[in-house]
Amino acid sequence: MKNSKVFLAVLCISILLTSCNLPTSQTPTVESAEGVMTAVAQTVAANALGTQVAAGTNPALPVQNTVQPSVPVVLQSPTPQTPTISPTTTPTVTSTSIPCDRAAFVTDVTVPDGSTYLPNSEFTKTWRLQNNGSCTWNTSYALVFDTGDAMNGPTAVNLPSSVAPGQTIDVSVNLKAPASVGTYKGFWRLRNASNAVFGIGANASTSFWVEIKVQLLQITLNFVPIPMFMLPRYNLASNYCDAEWRSAAGVLACPGSTGDAAGFVVRVDNPTLQSGGALSGVALETHPQWTDGGVISGKYPSFNIESGDHFKAKIGCLTGGGDCNVEMQLNYRDGSGLHNLAKWNMAYGDAPKDVDVDLSALNGQSVQIVLAVSAKGSASQDWAVWYWPRITK
Repeated sequence: MKNSKVFLAVLCISILLTSCNLPTSQTPTVESAEGVMTAVAQTVAANALGTQVAAGTNPALPVQNTVQPSVPVVLQSPTPQTPTISPTTTPTVTSTSIPCDRAAFVTDVTVPDGSTYLPNSEFTKTWRLQNNGSCTWNTSYALVFDTGDAMNGPTAVNLPSSVAPGQTIDVSVNLKAPASVGTYKGFWRLRNASNAVFGIGANASTSFWVEIKVQLLQITLNFVPIPMFMLPRYNLASNYCDAEWRSAAGVLACPGSTGDAAGFVVRVDNPTLQSGGALSGVALETHPQWTDGGVISGKYPSFNIESGDHFKAKIGCLTGGGDCNVEMQLNYRDGSGLHNLAKWNMAYGDAPKDVDVDLSALNGQSVQIVLAVSAKGSASQDWAVWYWPRITK
């Protein structure tokens, strides 16, 4: 019995000791607040560690309780490569200096090459030139005879106005056809204020010229030959495009067009006037501007009047122009202006008129003859005719 009691006592003590190590549902007692803070910190650390392991971070690194700023990733653009430029050869520019004095021929305003004149006929040659140098021409510059046939021309004629580089000017000289039949050519240049002569072309060394033919022409009126001593000093019909023709519309073309409402002048050979009789020879048909009171005028180059000179012509209306009714005038222009010498009324119902005006009062003067026609009312059929207008002794 005594041994049984001892055995039971030992068994109870063993069971009691073993029960102390068994798990229990009760929360263990924490001994202090410090222990609580330690436990909380350990729990947070354990949770953060588990998160880092899940995200693939290194668990060996300390975990901080702050949010790390994100570091921007800078993508570098590829470095642009400078294109390789092949060396080029720079062209050599040669500067060409423009001469101070140089001219360019533009056109023959009057007397184109080969124009025909009677012996001893006077005429005016006009060239249109351009200043294509770098210096301005002033009135000290002059047109000068160079070589060839002088044709009774002056040695020099000063320019009428200044001409800047790039501008044009008409330069004229009064000449006289030689007495003998043949072809004549005179060469001319320009001269500056320092008496240096220059011309046209790239080197300003070329002369410009006038060229005419002198011929004995047989002219007939009504099929009757005219003796040589009766030939005119100046034939206004043959040289009509030497004149400047204009109306209120401006300068007109010469020869003109018979349908031009601005007015026109044309040459008519062997015309028939309102009387019905055909004439043999050269005439001018001058039609004023096609408006009530319209006018047309032709200003001829300067002409030296001599004692005994007369203006002669037959005037009338071209056949078919039943409404022709005009005033026809002979005028002249000098340095003081325009002057009237004579005027005639001409209607289709009138007979053509032979006109003769003595110019002796202008002896020794260089004047510009001006023919003019003005409409008396409507100008629709004012086909005014100057038949063989001329200056003769």
